Amino acid sequence: MKKALPVLVTALLTTGLHGVGLLPAAASSQRVGVWLTNSPSPLYYDRNRIEQAVKELAAAGFNTLYPNVWSRGTTFHRSRFAPTEPALLKAAPGLDPICQITRSAQRRGMQVIPWFEYGMMEPADAEVVRRHPEWVLQRSDGSTLYAMHGANLKTSPLRDLRVWLNPAHPGVRARFIGLIQEIVQRCGVDGIQLDDHFAWPVELGYDPYTRALFSKEKGREPPTDFNNREWMSWRRQQLTGLLRELRRELRRSNDKAVISLSPGPFRFAYNHWLQDWEIWALGKLVDDLVVQNYAFSVRGFARDLDQPALVKARQWGLPVEIGILAGFGGRTPDMATLNQKVELAAQRGHGVIYFYWEGLWGTYAGPEGASLRRDAFTRLHRQAFGRGQSPAKGQASSAGAAPR
Repeated sequence: MKKALPVLVTALLTTGLHGVGLLPAAASSQRVGVWLTNSPSPLYYDRNRIEQAVKELAAAGFNTLYPNVWSRGTTFHRSRFAPTEPALLKAAPGLDPICQITRSAQRRGMQVIPWFEYGMMEPADAEVVRRHPEWVLQRSDGSTLYAMHGANLKTSPLRDLRVWLNPAHPGVRARFIGLIQEIVQRCGVDGIQLDDHFAWPVELGYDPYTRALFSKEKGREPPTDFNNREWMSWRRQQLTGLLRELRRELRRSNDKAVISLSPGPFRFAYNHWLQDWEIWALGKLVDDLVVQNYAFSVRGFARDLDQPALVKARQWGLPVEIGILAGFGGRTPDMATLNQKVELAAQRGHGVIYFYWEGLWGTYAGPEGASLRRDAFTRLHRQAFGRGQSPAKGQASSAGAAPR
């Protein structure tokens, strides 16, 4: 019963607020977007390639771009808070790909919402970790390392392992908000996006700073059981506090900048990452919700569209999009499958965001090839959302393809 209580309370609050007219009616999203990243993609390192990619995306009916700006402890611009990605400095030291993407997209009436992929996570050997070990969250045994994305705690080098910075620490908060503010102000973007790495892993919080903060507020040491509900709730509130501070600072500098969130499934996010994204949405701490649905089969995709948290999200009055796998590595769905998924999402009032650029008609276009897929996406967006131009017959794409 205790585990179900937060979800039950949210459901009752939502139902009651709708009943008295304090929540808006369900919102319908017409957003068609794509995540752009540097890995694996050559897009960020060539000004002409960026211009061609944005031109093709606009013609195919896309209206929003989500370029990755914060990944593996580095940025894709010169920052006061973190180092620039070494590959970018080597390949194109004078290029700022985020500002370049923004200028090119906004000129065509598109929005740009940079994606801060790593959130509170850092490579274990990052400069900020060496300089500020007191910022790093710890388990009860004092350990800090995480093996993510196929890494191995015993055999992987430090650069491939991860640690988490403390969302409650004022130094971490100032740096995180600073990273976001500088890209919003310098490039004039339309907002920013956080995802499932904007989190506090549930087993962490036994570092000296967090212990002292909890003891000061509660008059006792944190529970040894990291799943203790009060202890979870307190840490969840610290993460929410950081999001609230970010919202306040963005409103001061650019009150039109949206905060987009792309979390994992609610119950997992709530219990394992201490993300309370239902409350964040209801409390207007986020303006746009992108729920990832990477089920490979159409049947699995349709089933996940009807998960309870997503059904409720349709009634919250904010845009809700579905993250769809366009292609990555050895997983590139054919266009017939993608057509069905997009139509299912659109029928429920959702926009769609694809992961990722190279899976559309680029490096991971699959056996169908770039030309066929580009034309097919254009037709699909015109049919589902009334967007997109008719490409010239036989026109091929080259912006997304890696040099061979």
